Amino acid sequence: MKYTVKNGTFWLLLLVCSLTIIPFLGFPEYHTKGEPRESIVSYTMIVTDNWALPRNNGGEMAYKPPFFHWCVAIASLLRGYVTEGATRLPSALALIGMTLWGFGFFARRRGVMLGMLTTLVAFTTFELHRAGGNCRVDMVLTAATVCALYCLYRWYEQGMRETITLVFAIVLMGIGTLTKGPVGTLIPCLVMGVYMLIRGENFFKTFFLLLLCGLLSLLPYAFWFYAAWLQGGQEFLDLMYEENIGRMTSTMSYESCVEPWPYNFLTVILGFLPWTFLLLIAIPFTIKGPWSRFKIQRSSFKTLWSKIRAAEPVELFSVVAIVVIFVFYCIPQSKRSVYLMPIYPFLAYFVAKFILWMADNKPRVMRIYGNVLSILCLLMFVLFLIVKAGLVPDSIFQGRHAADNIRMLHSLENIGLWWEWIIICIPVSFSLYWWIRRKSDSIHNIYAVIFITFGLYLSLDGVYSPAILNSKSVRDVSIQINHAVPASEGTLYEFIEAGVKAKGDPVHFFEINFYLHNRIRNFYREKPNRGFLLITKTDALRNFPQFQSEGYRFRLRYEADRRELQVYEFTRQRRAK
Repeated sequence: MKYTVKNGTFWLLLLVCSLTIIPFLGFPEYHTKGEPRESIVSYTMIVTDNWALPRNNGGEMAYKPPFFHWCVAIASLLRGYVTEGATRLPSALALIGMTLWGFGFFARRRGVMLGMLTTLVAFTTFELHRAGGNCRVDMVLTAATVCALYCLYRWYEQGMRETITLVFAIVLMGIGTLTKGPVGTLIPCLVMGVYMLIRGENFFKTFFLLLLCGLLSLLPYAFWFYAAWLQGGQEFLDLMYEENIGRMTSTMSYESCVEPWPYNFLTVILGFLPWTFLLLIAIPFTIKGPWSRFKIQRSSFKTLWSKIRAAEPVELFSVVAIVVIFVFYCIPQSKRSVYLMPIYPFLAYFVAKFILWMADNKPRVMRIYGNVLSILCLLMFVLFLIVKAGLVPDSIFQGRHAADNIRMLHSLENIGLWWEWIIICIPVSFSLYWWIRRKSDSIHNIYAVIFITFGLYLSLDGVYSPAILNSKSVRDVSIQINHAVPASEGTLYEFIEAGVKAKGDPVHFFEINFYLHNRIRNFYREKPNRGFLLITKTDALRNFPQFQSEGYRFRLRYEADRRELQVYEFTRQRRAK
């Protein structure tokens, strides 16, 4: 069936994807350093009207270019103030836009059914779905990279004559570069270059065409770089060199997410959940099916190159994108699961093809996978009822994190609003329906499994995850600190010994600083004469003797009941010469 907007599939996908993620963006409070670290940059942009290189967290520069922070600032201005939901909106819109653009890309070339299934598989992978609900730069970078690849493919497909398509690709690469540096241009050009060479294009023609596109896409980055350099000087140049050149060449002054190259395989396997379960279940049933095509006889090596060049263009392009991006991110020592997100839409295409093949040839696989998924949903519901009934005693938690686990348990027990019960019951209803109709035709089972998957995400994003994650938040601690030492009484400083000793990527009280509206300044750097000091008990015991020898005197003003946080009022006495 040829793709057309009139069939309503696009708008249905837009509605489903939007309702699955956008309503719940503001439910979880910040509980890790990554999200408030990015959001505070946008907050500082708004407050100081510095949109190039704002200083935050006690004078720290942003580690990434500003496009994502601009988007967060705009979303916050539309809301009226900076909130968790507003800061996550750009990532959510990027995920939705990328998956729907992927639907159009694959539906036009491989049919609506395959395009729709590719979109749904990609959207429901754990890694993409999680990144789409986070205030981090990675989802915007991924969307810009993948959509630039779609545009470059269309440009080449049309004989390299569609100027407007190429302009779109250059703009998208520019957005990617303004989001996380030159990698936003390098990856699309590298993938497209390899694909064009495989298809027989002249090397020099390919190189200089893509070089020109890359240089044009770097122009916005260059303008921002110059404006930021005027403010940051050599400190800014050193930071950008380390974050871009040093990270790629493994010459950074500090270790950042250092992992061996097989780590990338593990991240993809885990990141592609829950569909990884389907592939694992299918292996025993399909070992003599589609996998047998990959058995290469000795005589076939002579014709392997010609077969690769003659492969179906969309499939060849998808394979090239997966291999090139994966290999590229195996090179640097720094490895994170989010780096490989651009391969997920292309992996989803092959998984979708595999699902349709199983629907015709191995329907039993989908039934087994549906059984596993529905049992998982039902077990989760039963466990929630056990917790809700108070049958799990606090005494089962022991050790260092007992208090945190008890707080999480009580947070789950407090779930009970009428709309929360409705959301919780959605995957349960789909799972029960599965067991009633699981012997239906294969296409029906595919849709049923997808409904269960979306229902699972609804219950996790809307109810379970916020309850668990908010038990780890320090928002309540921040409110108490603000009440104990209001801004009108003096400046609040921080001291973290690990942050002082770190060669790079210093540690700060990111979450507390966000909820205190960037009040916290750097005690170690500024050496103030009076104010308030936020510090942990451990750091206080280790460092107060040294501070006192420098003339500081401390008086406890606040002590949190968790994370060993304390706030001291301090003054510094001048020592006689």
